[in-house]
Amino acid sequence: MAGGLVGLLDDIAALAKLAAASIDDVGVAAGRASAKAAGVVVDDAAVTPAYVQGLAADRELPIIKQIATGSLRNKLLFILPAALLLSAVAPLLVEIILMAGGTFLCFEGAHKIIHKIKGDDHDHDVPVVMKGPEAEKATIAGAVRTDFILSAEIMVIALKEVLDEGFVQRAIILVVVALFITVVVYGVVALIVKMDDIGLSLASRDDESSQRLGRSLVAAMPLLLKWLSIIGTAAMLWVGGHILIIGFHELGWDLLYDIVHDLEESVKDVGGVGGLLGWLVNTALSAVVGFVVGSIVVFIVEKLPIGSNDEKAAAAH
Repeated sequence: MAGGLVGLLDDIAALAKLAAASIDDVGVAAGRASAKAAGVVVDDAAVTPAYVQGLAADRELPIIKQIATGSLRNKLLFILPAALLLSAVAPLLVEIILMAGGTFLCFEGAHKIIHKIKGDDHDHDVPVVMKGPEAEKATIAGAVRTDFILSAEIMVIALKEVLDEGFVQRAIILVVVALFITVVVYGVVALIVKMDDIGLSLASRDDESSQRLGRSLVAAMPLLLKWLSIIGTAAMLWVGGHILIIGFHELGWDLLYDIVHDLEESVKDVGGVGGLLGWLVNTALSAVVGFVVGSIVVFIVEKLPIGSNDEKAAAAH
């Protein structure tokens, strides 16, 4: 009997170790998948603050909370089941959908740059500031619609990283990614939109150092939003271009992949900085591919007879 009890305890210990290892595997895989989606995450964090600019300060956080809830609903109730179904019955479609999302990223990044050069910048126009609950509902609905596109790209990029996992583990990993990304993005957004309020609070204190810090935070807010937009645009072109290069390679069209890979390998032997130079070459060439593809799509879209140029620009955002 004692021997049976010892055996049972050994089995429990073995199962506990296996469970711990599985949790570690899920954590590592979720981290890897989240990192691959980093470019889209930056854009998501850069886009959302525009939706609460100009609204009453006491409504900013409640609105962000509702947008975050809508984002999580997008990921878990709509995107996740569709992505898992496709990965089980037609994994090649995952690659094609990912490339379609990459093309959209290239389009949006190129669109921003082209219209900035033309002096016709419609970079994520802030929704009309109106009073009342209907205005808030319209603002939240618009933000959740925009988030759906970005969330779909994030989830498909993450799914692509874990296609080799079993179905159940794949589902668990994607749930972890969805929760982690949503908390990170909207936590950062909340900090960004309240940064000026935090600065004003510090500036009103008697302590001189707090006042200096508070004034610095208030002054830094516009600059931070500007740089977030720039970084988000660069990330869209880099990530979108990289997705297309890898996608074409996996579909058997190797020309772009071979060019980028050969140039990346040519600088990796540089002492001390070879790895960094290789990454920079890959990133720069991916961004160039992204801008070229995006510019072609911008040209096609602007030539389509579907409304005025202003309506097309608004639709792109």
